[in-house]
Amino acid sequence: MDDKNLPLLDRAALERLRDELDDEDVCKIFVRNFIALLPQRAENVRRTLTTGDVPGALDAVLSLKTSSQMVGAERLADLATDLERFLRGDAHHTGPASLLPRLAADNLARITRCGRQTTDLLLKYVA
Repeated sequence: MDDKNLPLLDRAALERLRDELDDEDVCKIFVRNFIALLPQRAENVRRTLTTGDVPGALDAVLSLKTSSQMVGAERLADLATDLERFLRGDAHHTGPASLLPRLAADNLARITRCGRQTTDLLLKYVA
């Protein structure tokens, strides 16, 4: 998996979110909630992958992907999309108990790093 040169943050997505919510303050609250919940979402991905829980991992990855897309966290959403694709395909055909922890080892540092970088940008948006 690579970042496909996607931006960390798509400001146009934030503008669309603000327009849809029709209130900049509400949009900022939404973004702050995303920031506050991001560590728990990443932890859920880690926990479910390292325990070989395919359904739980899929749920955790979808939560990360969807919330990231809503705030324009393009690169983070793409990392989650790649994990989702793998979980929907290969994880069911290969021994998930051994495969998913390896998948975690290969991807969690990247997700954590991307999450931190995205959070830094979003904090500037809500300041």
